[in-house]
Amino acid sequence: MTKLTKNNLFKVYESKPETAMDKTTRIVRQMLDEETEQRQAKITRLRNTRLEREANMPPATKASAAPKSRRTKVAATR
Repeated sequence: MTKLTKNNLFKVYESKPETAMDKTTRIVRQMLDEETEQRQAKITRLRNTRLEREANMPPATKASAAPKSRRTKVAATR
């Protein structure tokens, strides 16, 4: 008989190979993460540009607008 040790007492199971579904899931998640990073970078860039533009604009003065005329419905007569 062989001497029992922790190396030969328990079977060592290799990790199972990556299935096609696992590979597809991993690639899709990677693609989605990249798209999310790109979208966040674009949002940040656009927000900074907008804030800079608003900071450089002179304050707008309100022009007195002419009062709008109200249209009233004419009662239908038969």
